[in-house]
Amino acid sequence: MTLTPDDARRLQECLAGGGLAVFPADTVYGIGCEPDNQVAIERLYALKGRPAARPAAVMFFSLGSALEALPELRERERAAMIALLPAPLTLLLPNRNQRFPLACGPRSDTLGIRVPLLEGALTPLRAVGVPVLQSSANISGEADVRRLADVPLALREGVDLVLDGGELPGTASTVVDLRGYEERGEWRVVRGGPLGESELERVLG
Repeated sequence: MTLTPDDARRLQECLAGGGLAVFPADTVYGIGCEPDNQVAIERLYALKGRPAARPAAVMFFSLGSALEALPELRERERAAMIALLPAPLTLLLPNRNQRFPLACGPRSDTLGIRVPLLEGALTPLRAVGVPVLQSSANISGEADVRRLADVPLALREGVDLVLDGGELPGTASTVVDLRGYEERGEWRVVRGGPLGESELERVLG
């Protein structure tokens, strides 16, 4: 299933208009909404049965959009993002300017950032120009989903837009903590995933 520029346009319009969408990424199917929209976020968490205090990553569909939204990034952090992204990776970064507070849960000093590797059938999604608060398209605590047909019916019927990107790899993103990277060069893998520690070490040292 190949997505089209019209799919990207519909996704952007849905998110910008306060809606919820189920869509494919480079790892698993996700559910997302505009990251500064309290009503949409509450609706998303209620659909998933996800605890309201649990943080979520903010996804950008291009690296340029992510860098533009985070001008306060420091030299080593910015270099790491440029070297690593886009990829099936979530980076935990210092949130010095308290951006996207509704996505951060109780730790507003930490921001999770995703820039997926959108290739092949997913390439048109690179044109989406708005960020999205995203979570996996499952009921909280259940397995991640690699096919649209396996997304719970309650989620598919409860959102405003559903995009089918075919079968995905099925492994959630690697999560890397970079909060100590700028000052001390420290980093650690919080959750294993498609991007291995040896690959990260080649970039991060």
